[in-house]
Amino acid sequence: MSFAEQLTRLQAFLDADELHEEALDYVAAHGYMTALSICAESVPDREWIDALFAEEPHYKDDAEREAIEGTLLALKAHIARQLASDEEFELPCDLDLGEDPDDSDLRGWCIGFMEGVFLREEAWFESAEEEVSEMLLPIMVGSGLFDEQPEFEDIAKDANLQDDMIVQIPEALTALYLLLHAPDEKPALLKPRHH
Repeated sequence: MSFAEQLTRLQAFLDADELHEEALDYVAAHGYMTALSICAESVPDREWIDALFAEEPHYKDDAEREAIEGTLLALKAHIARQLASDEEFELPCDLDLGEDPDDSDLRGWCIGFMEGVFLREEAWFESAEEEVSEMLLPIMVGSGLFDEQPEFEDIAKDANLQDDMIVQIPEALTALYLLLHAPDEKPALLKPRHH
């Protein structure tokens, strides 16, 4: 079975209604694994897979479980390779919140990404809190999770500003990856910090 076919099967599995309501669907799972791939601290596979599903799915048999978990691991490795390459990172959805943001795939992807950040929040912010916060901003805006907070309220009300920020997500991902994995190669968009 080709990787594309495996992904199609994984997508059908994650998007099915019978999963636990807090389980991540395919697009959210992609965001979640992107965050896990960027985080400097690696999370054990068992832990993040269990957290992704919220509770053990009802697999038909062990073969199905192995196939689904194997594809999750393969997708995560694929995402990590994409982040490490020089190409612009591609999200599995449009960079657009559309008419109904709560219903958009991008919102789901951003929420999944933040779920991945929350698994190891300290590891994200310990080395460069300010820069990381700045680069996470477009994703935080896209997630809608923070709209009630004062610094997000104004952005949430301004659709154009939101759109401007959201299109920066692929760049932000590359910058975060470099920052957390190759701290010596500071991307150009960061000004050196004066000690």
